[in-house]
Amino acid sequence: MKTSKLAAAAGLVILSTGILAACSFGGSNSSGKNYSYVYNADPDTLDYTVSNKRATNEIMANVVDGLLESDKYGNLVPSLAEDWTVSKDGLTYTYKLREGVKWYTSDGEEYADVTAKDFVTGLKHAADSKAGALYLVQDSIAGLSDYLSGANKDFSNVGVKAIDDHTLQYTLKKPEPYWNSKTTYGLLFPVNEDFLKNKGKDFGKSTDPTSILYNGPFLLKSLTAKSSIELTKNENYWDKKNVHFDAIKLSYYDGSDQEAQERSFSDGGLSIARVFPMSSNYASVEKKYKDNIYYTAPGASTAAIGVNIDRQSYKFSAKKTDAEKTSTKKALLNKDFRQSINFAIDRTAYQSQVNGKDGAALALRNLFVPSDFVSAGDKTFGDLVTEKMSTYGDEWSGVNFADGQDGLYNAEKAKTEFAKAKEALQGEGVQFPIHLDLPVDQSSKLNVAQAQSLKQTIEKSLGSENVVIDINQLSSDDMQNATLNAANAAAEDWDISNGVVWGPDYQDPSTYLDIFKTTSSENTKTFMGYDDPNNAAAAQVGLKDYDALLDSAASETTDLNARYDRYAQAQAWLEDSSLVIPLTVGNGAAPVISRLTPFTGASMQVGDKNSSDYFKYVKPQEKVVTKKEYEQSREKWLKEKKASNEKAQKDLEKHVK
Repeated sequence: MKTSKLAAAAGLVILSTGILAACSFGGSNSSGKNYSYVYNADPDTLDYTVSNKRATNEIMANVVDGLLESDKYGNLVPSLAEDWTVSKDGLTYTYKLREGVKWYTSDGEEYADVTAKDFVTGLKHAADSKAGALYLVQDSIAGLSDYLSGANKDFSNVGVKAIDDHTLQYTLKKPEPYWNSKTTYGLLFPVNEDFLKNKGKDFGKSTDPTSILYNGPFLLKSLTAKSSIELTKNENYWDKKNVHFDAIKLSYYDGSDQEAQERSFSDGGLSIARVFPMSSNYASVEKKYKDNIYYTAPGASTAAIGVNIDRQSYKFSAKKTDAEKTSTKKALLNKDFRQSINFAIDRTAYQSQVNGKDGAALALRNLFVPSDFVSAGDKTFGDLVTEKMSTYGDEWSGVNFADGQDGLYNAEKAKTEFAKAKEALQGEGVQFPIHLDLPVDQSSKLNVAQAQSLKQTIEKSLGSENVVIDINQLSSDDMQNATLNAANAAAEDWDISNGVVWGPDYQDPSTYLDIFKTTSSENTKTFMGYDDPNNAAAAQVGLKDYDALLDSAASETTDLNARYDRYAQAQAWLEDSSLVIPLTVGNGAAPVISRLTPFTGASMQVGDKNSSDYFKYVKPQEKVVTKKEYEQSREKWLKEKKASNEKAQKDLEKHVK
């Protein structure tokens, strides 16, 4: 599991979006301006094949290239691989590397050619180092899982081969239609064997730019902990024409001063700044930039409510009796009860605590998988799910599952589902009201405000005589230990938690839905409070049926439309179960002011060269972007994107040989 993919503070994740910043911090030359960026965590290593932390990836994605990357429409396009083919059985991917690409030192001195062998070296180094992101490929590449387990000690038996200097081949265990998107992770980037041997344990040393080699658009010049990181344009880069900044400066920012970005922007320091509608000074910011504040596009990560179906720990609890504990357990195992909670949440009010009333709707999400994450023909994934939901009961009639609107909040439906649940639960001896412990980090005003919003709307919809949300304000350490960092499921100390966020690893619905398989113990622990695949509560709520739906979807590897349709069935089951209740996006949908030309950067939600951290292609502009300009650019981009994606999909057939 990637550490950046699962988080315990939804509000904070949302706030972390949009802290890009660009400026001229020193001279300039004819080729372009300098780009200044804000970062909030120092990397503990520069070893891009081993680390899966954003602190490393947001640097290394800009200095090392892999096989493929994304264009501004989200299509995978050539990077070091100028072309590729896949066998008809979907098991063998062959990449033709561009010739003449070199490795360079941090001083810009040529070191060696980039060859296919470098990719083999990179994966072996990642495997031998137990890289954090190995989960992405260990069950994908033939022979890799055996090498990692020790069943096979010869790496030459692993399915990655250098056919010649400029031909690389991967052999997969089973077809993966989304395999190419995985090549955009540092895990699969090349490493020069000679340089690796010379550096030994000092390869990728966190504060030493000379500890790695470079083949990407920029070179790392310096790194000072909790101060600054500086990069400069690689003048010998193979695709130099698409690099529009001469230098990058990353300045440390701890997020404590919400208004610092706007002040720096106004002084000419930043060229994009996040603004905060709920901050004390926002009225003056809004007045000053009334025509310029716009909201970024919602990201792909999803913030949700997890439901603990087998709680064992009550260190942090408002419950006073064993009867209250038992009643809550029984209630959370009842699907009608969980659905009543799902329908009772006013998500607009909830997100208003962060984005203000005007920007709240943009951040709302009604399915765990974003409704437009993939498409089957002219139907979005959300359209496919909507078709399936009609078979799950009248309560889902008329529900709009598209992002950006509150499709689930319905107090009358909440009351109806609760009435059904109450009748059944009373027959089981359940006492009312049901008390639900909701933990929150007391140091985060925004998270506390969102918890209070949940309490208010749920109790209003269902009646406090029926359901009471007990907000347990904890220290940051206690919050982490009771949720994300709990040692095991038995230590998960909550009934419902709004502190879980998940983002995709690759362009396939399985990257969201597979984390809830009964065998995905680390994730079921965090989202549902159990970690044993044979857990009785998991069986009682039907999660083995969910496993079967996922297995069926995974077995379809040739027809993407059919594959997505099957995953839509699994998503429909998950939505109906209300075991995981989607709330908002986990990133994006943030109000900003900017001097960066809209929609010029790479557009990708997965991989390390994603939309947030990759500076190649991004273009500056002198004037502050107006809201009108942004919206017009977005409308134009969406039209172009649709046409471009359709063409790219058709062109895929040319690669099958």
